[in-house]
Amino acid sequence: MTGLPAPQPGQKKLGLVIDLDTCVGCHACAVSCKEWNAGGHSAPLPDHNPYAADATGVWFNRIHSFEAGDGEDSRTVHFPKSCLHCEQPACVEVCPTGASYKRAEDGIVLVNPDTCIGCKLCSWACPYGAREFDEDAGVMKKCTLCIDRIYNENLEEVERVPACVSTCPAHARHFGDLGDPNSEVSRLVAARGGVDLMPELGYRPVNKYLPPRPRKAAAANAPTRLEPAAQIGGNQLLRWLDRALSR
Repeated sequence: MTGLPAPQPGQKKLGLVIDLDTCVGCHACAVSCKEWNAGGHSAPLPDHNPYAADATGVWFNRIHSFEAGDGEDSRTVHFPKSCLHCEQPACVEVCPTGASYKRAEDGIVLVNPDTCIGCKLCSWACPYGAREFDEDAGVMKKCTLCIDRIYNENLEEVERVPACVSTCPAHARHFGDLGDPNSEVSRLVAARGGVDLMPELGYRPVNKYLPPRPRKAAAANAPTRLEPAAQIGGNQLLRWLDRALSR
């Protein structure tokens, strides 16, 4: 089976940090990912019967929504999921041809379509369901962290982030080097108590999730009543009506 690169001190580990407290489940990240990857490294991403009841296709990023908690503590949690670029990826270790591999220089897990035989062993081994089989090409595909974007020197430096990060309207997605304890993403994980997905499995995913903040703690800082903003000048009738409707 396929081996992994030997770990090195201070090794770069590029990955995502996803804030479950601010994700609104808008699917902008999934759509942006699909659009960007329609061309480039893993293109195309096919669809079958896209407007029918049995629509299927290749999506590197998917969003699941869950109802969590009880009573006043209940809330809807939107959970984006893509490849976690694990430090000990089972998908790579089971690959019989070496098509699935982990890059030593940045820790990104990729698939070489020229040597992939479509056996699907990697998708069976991945406990996170992050592999996508392209039926048209007969090969496995997955999130690449947009390597054709993050290393593209023709783009402005601020744009050299994965497409999903650049498009998130709630700024719930962050990208950086999680192997550097002083990086912005590493400090964010430390400050918010970022967690691995299913750490008991031992695959050590690079991507981290920031858990939702307790609702009671957030409500403690909220005003008990919203007062109408003070008005200077303007129509007296409209000011009276505003006060009446605000009671």
